Amino acid sequence: MVLNVQGLVEMNIIAIIPARMSSSRFPGKPLAKINGVPMIGHVYERTKKCRQLSDVYVATCDQEIKEYIESIGGKAVMTADTHERASERASEAMTKIEAATGKRVDIVVMVQGDEPMVVPQMITEAIRPLQEDKNIQVVNLMAPLKGAEEQEDPNEVKVVVDNNNDAIYFSREAIPSKKKFKGEVPVNKQVCIIPFRRDFLIKFNQLKPTPLEIIESVDMLRVIEHGFKVRMVPSNFDTYSVDTQEDLIFVAQLMKSEEANALK
Repeated sequence: MVLNVQGLVEMNIIAIIPARMSSSRFPGKPLAKINGVPMIGHVYERTKKCRQLSDVYVATCDQEIKEYIESIGGKAVMTADTHERASERASEAMTKIEAATGKRVDIVVMVQGDEPMVVPQMITEAIRPLQEDKNIQVVNLMAPLKGAEEQEDPNEVKVVVDNNNDAIYFSREAIPSKKKFKGEVPVNKQVCIIPFRRDFLIKFNQLKPTPLEIIESVDMLRVIEHGFKVRMVPSNFDTYSVDTQEDLIFVAQLMKSEEANALK
């Protein structure tokens, strides 16, 4: 067993960023520009800064995304255009990466291509439970929702957890309910940085899709409905995903402010 300087077991940890042009809510989203740089470029470059990662790849079925990533010196893997879930695309890409490199992957961190404000520390937070506890198979980050507008937004996936911070349920509706409770109600959203153990990612994609997963359109419900656990990790980083043109404009403004503050 090899330990790193933090006393954690050395692992081959890669990030895979699934991306496709045919998003139903925002076609062409990965190459939509944020302050002059395609969104997928922001995600790729920020993810690359995480020191715990052995490598970073973009998994896509679109030649234009592959060509862009390669133009900035990145690595892209072409996948089938039939995948309905990001996890399916990530699993195919992982198999191809292992075949090409001859190295077995230990952990795959799935970073959604619409998270342009991702910071390396978020990835570090997400993978730590897998490094520390061999019984944990998949992890999600979660962050507090900001106000009623986010709580009612169906593009924001909400999550409620048990006393171990394992997910009980994910929904696009506002959960938990505030109708019969006058105190402070904790409301959290899923942040789509999702590390899987290698074998569990393969197993997940062998499991049959489940009713609640289909109803809510949330991959992680397949895990719960089949009797497995999803460990949620609280994160205080202030990030926003991009699901619409309005989100793109909002995030661009935030990132300009972020860059300005970094230069002070």
